[in-house]
Amino acid sequence: MPSLKKLLEKILLGQSDKSLRFDDVRRVLTRLGFQERVKGSHHIFYHDRLPEIVNLQPATGGLAKPYQVRQLRNIILQYGLVLAESEE
Repeated sequence: MPSLKKLLEKILLGQSDKSLRFDDVRRVLTRLGFQERVKGSHHIFYHDRLPEIVNLQPATGGLAKPYQVRQLRNIILQYGLVLAESEE
């Protein structure tokens, strides 16, 4: 299991959008302070301080959908979200 710091780095670099595991992306989101609710196959993440939500669905093979990873990257960069030092 990759470290949270390495996973966040992969998301931010944008070179692994097609190969990121769905569960790893979920793990990063929860550590960034997002809360999750599930409705069918949709995993909806919301953050108390952000007006936007992140909607993820697993792709075949347990991977995250690349366009959803790109949307997540944009939100992380737009709001300057970072992992707490103890979680890196």
